[in-house]
Amino acid sequence: MYPHRQPPDSPRHAVLTTIASDSHTWNLLFLQLLLEEQGWEVTNLGACVPVDVLIEEATARPPGLIVVSTVNGHGAEEAPGLARAVRAVPALARVPLVVGGKLDTSGTIAPDVHASLTDAGFDAVLTGANAVPGLLALLEALPEHRHGKSHADAVR
Repeated sequence: MYPHRQPPDSPRHAVLTTIASDSHTWNLLFLQLLLEEQGWEVTNLGACVPVDVLIEEATARPPGLIVVSTVNGHGAEEAPGLARAVRAVPALARVPLVVGGKLDTSGTIAPDVHASLTDAGFDAVLTGANAVPGLLALLEALPEHRHGKSHADAVR
């Protein structure tokens, strides 16, 4: 399936969430298992997560990564506000922030959607067949990773 990393002595922590309107959970379970296979400890917030709940959870225990997965097709509309809210919190301003899944109702992966999401504060936008390999590449790059478009462009 996917390469399995040996967990470190002290696993890094990721917060996994979706947008407030998305009630799907299978994508979150898949990502939780994938992250755990890579040695991450995961807090899975589940479906229909309000932005303030994400921020409360992430500030209570600052993560090394926040992953937003959505499959209901409203990610392009809702995720920019989520990113701006996360980036407005000083403790979360530099935490790597990733979004992926089905970002619009037609399932397109238009470049302008990616640009609007990275402009809002996402470090990477992961869609289509390259989403999982892109996430794995991002995980490998995280020790040197800092917020910015250059990394987001590299994992598309």
